[in-house]
Amino acid sequence: METLIIHPKNKEQLAAIKAFVKALKIDFTTKKSTYNPEFVAKIKRSEAQMKEGKGVKIAIEDLWK
Repeated sequence: METLIIHPKNKEQLAAIKAFVKALKIDFTTKKSTYNPEFVAKIKRSEAQMKEGKGVKIAIEDLWK
């Protein structure tokens, strides 16, 4: 068998997925994220800023200058 890892984007999706799996009588386990949600939000904002070209790249040679 395979293991599926599902990443719902909100509580509504999570509830729907759980209801679906329960209806099919499939065993499942849940695991809470070990990361602070505020930290995750900061990382996602930073990734979005990099995609928009708002980041600064530093050459490896210049790190210790």
